[in-house]
Amino acid sequence: MIKFVGGFERVRDLPQTQFSEYAFAGRSNVGKSSLINAVLGENVARTSNTPGRTQALNMFNINDKIIILDLPGYGYARVSRAESERWLLRFQEYIMTRRQLKRLFILIDSRIGPRDSDLELLEFCDANGISYQIVYTKKDKRVREKEQTVICANAHPAMVDDIIETSAEKKYGIEKLRAIIGIK
Repeated sequence: MIKFVGGFERVRDLPQTQFSEYAFAGRSNVGKSSLINAVLGENVARTSNTPGRTQALNMFNINDKIIILDLPGYGYARVSRAESERWLLRFQEYIMTRRQLKRLFILIDSRIGPRDSDLELLEFCDANGISYQIVYTKKDKRVREKEQTVICANAHPAMVDDIIETSAEKKYGIEKLRAIIGIK
């Protein structure tokens, strides 16, 4: 059973649970909510064509065993600089303080590759020992930028070696994510 626990503006408002947490982060419009819906097999995360729609820490409880977090996007949303900075600080607070966080999935749009904001997040996680895994989204779509920065696990000590390629629409890579999270 999947239950929407709530959308939280502050990290300190998140319920303390003993359940393992898996968080999905990425630039605005990378497909976080669509991927979460595909992994959960239900349309529980709100999707939109408007970048930056997810603005809260959206928490989902899976069978009273696992917590999934849909984190606000970064890098593209049309919000003020002050609001963007507030999101970044909240995101950093979340990944630095949540003991329950088992894996941070950093989503990158496979059509365009990693941007500076993605690479800065990888460096932040590496510097702070936050385990993360790269997930390429939209693998079923046509590549828009042929020359892309290649992410090499050797250069990122906190990164899980296995990069996962997914398509929420075609359900490619979804079972692999479900296995990592522990969803049957």
